[in-house]
Amino acid sequence: MKPALFLFGLLSFFALVPAFWVLGQNAPVKGWKAGVGRVVITPEQGMWMAGYAGRTKPAEGKLHELWAKTTVLEDENGQRAALLSFDLSGMPKSMSDRIRQRLHEKYALSKSQILLNFSHTHSGPVLRDYLYHIYKLDDAEIKKIEAYSDRLEDQVVAMVGKAIHDLEPVSLYAENGVSRLQVNRRNNVEATLHLATSLNGPNDYAVPVIKAVDAEGQPKAILFGYACHPTVLGEYLWSGDYVGFAQIALEKAFPGTTAMFFQGAGGDQNPLPRRSVALAEQYGNELAAAVERVLAEEMRPLSPQLSLSYTEVDLPLNDAPSKEALEKMIKETSGHFQSWAKMYYDKVSKGEQIRQHYPYPLQVWKIGDQTLINLGGEVVVDYAIKLKNLYGNNIFVFGYSNDVMAYIHSTRILREGGYEW
Repeated sequence: MKPALFLFGLLSFFALVPAFWVLGQNAPVKGWKAGVGRVVITPEQGMWMAGYAGRTKPAEGKLHELWAKTTVLEDENGQRAALLSFDLSGMPKSMSDRIRQRLHEKYALSKSQILLNFSHTHSGPVLRDYLYHIYKLDDAEIKKIEAYSDRLEDQVVAMVGKAIHDLEPVSLYAENGVSRLQVNRRNNVEATLHLATSLNGPNDYAVPVIKAVDAEGQPKAILFGYACHPTVLGEYLWSGDYVGFAQIALEKAFPGTTAMFFQGAGGDQNPLPRRSVALAEQYGNELAAAVERVLAEEMRPLSPQLSLSYTEVDLPLNDAPSKEALEKMIKETSGHFQSWAKMYYDKVSKGEQIRQHYPYPLQVWKIGDQTLINLGGEVVVDYAIKLKNLYGNNIFVFGYSNDVMAYIHSTRILREGGYEW
């Protein structure tokens, strides 16, 4: 995808919704309702894990549970918004579309009212039709994946229904925190990081936080984000990585609350150093501490109005590779690169139409006066920085939202030599 065209489409979309940038009044916080739901989505059997091409076998157990969670908000006018978070690497458009269609049919929620966000843990399961070429999947493994994916869709629909059923009066508050555990993985060498006295590359250290407080003053839901890959761990154990530990720590500190993580524009950000459970727990506790600091201080009350918008920008893709180019790639590469080339070679040989455009999802919300910009794919940090320069540092920018189809790189990265594939 061409970054200049993407950014043009992004800014064009924002130009259509200028009302989103008008600050709301700090009216008394009343009129909100919220309901929460959660469901364990840890596979019940050994399955192939998503995220790393170097894995050679299915999962062998779990470090902690994987979760899907939701907070459904209702404003003073009865309009609803459903925020869903998943301890998953991502989700293809086909599956996301099915879930959102079912939520529309059952609960009258449109795409503009639904936010699906994926933590991007590399210790969760592979989903149906999602990057199969990366993994060594036989028919038996694919059947497991399909059965798991079917069950997951059913679980998500039921979870949202429970949250709607349990709507109750709340007050909402928002604020940004800070944590500096992320490292730009393109501009710092992991192997020599322990020798470095300074770090290179752009970063976004913001920790966006929204809390919903019930009528008794108890936190019902804590929604928080950060822009950093959950790639501390690479074992064959299910886990949410440092993100999972952060949620566990917050729910321990605030019994009865539901803590939900939303991944930011972390496509080029890693937690470094890494490769141990102790480090994953350390980073999770650091992030949780950043959230707790925000919760301990005064937060901005959000007036009970929702403004919701969603569109899909038709982005032209690069020219599809020729048959000759694919043949060359098959001969000269190995692993998942070669598998990808073989997959597309078969498509071209059969005369199948190769996609020339992609419907990129863009979503802009205002919860009271708090703006959320939700972008699909593995968005790099440049987009968060640019959007904050344009619209203020208080906005929340989430990547990995609604559809995780590819890295969304920037002009800077192209100048540096391109992104990993």
